[in-house]
Amino acid sequence: MNDNREPGKIILLNGASSAGKSTLARSLQQKLYEPFLHWSFDHLRESNALPMARIRNGELDLTLMRPAVFDGFHRCLPALAKAGNNFIVDHIIEQEQWMVDLVQLLVPFDVFFVGVHCPLAELERRERHRGDRRIGDARTDFHGVHRFAEYDLDIDSTEPNEDNVARLITAWQSRSRPTAFQRMATRR
Repeated sequence: MNDNREPGKIILLNGASSAGKSTLARSLQQKLYEPFLHWSFDHLRESNALPMARIRNGELDLTLMRPAVFDGFHRCLPALAKAGNNFIVDHIIEQEQWMVDLVQLLVPFDVFFVGVHCPLAELERRERHRGDRRIGDARTDFHGVHRFAEYDLDIDSTEPNEDNVARLITAWQSRSRPTAFQRMATRR
């Protein structure tokens, strides 16, 4: 292990299902000067790292697995950063305890926290159009996902993606301290 590497930088995108986080993350990867990985729970689901066939057929209950899976997802983030990886996390911070845990785990790192906002009607339209999301998740997320957070930047995903990418990069390059994570850590 090389513990002498500079820790990686983290851009954490938080928003409801279908808010446009993954689209924004993929575009950021193409525009940021430094290389950034893209990490999300969807990657675990889509790669079959989770036993999705057994979950879909009812043999396994994801609701019983969720606490450990998300705790592991959150705990892997500081390991990625400590190893020197820059990465973009797209996430739905569903619970206040998740926010508390993420602040505790990530406050030692350079985290730029972005709220990705979208009106409910547009979220529901996107959710129906995608066809790969459970109908109603966007509505549930809309009412809770931003309640526990203070952001370094807020993005409206109904604005053109190119404009949001440019705005985010400009804000990220001129970020200052204390960061949103540092401010939230002092209140906990």
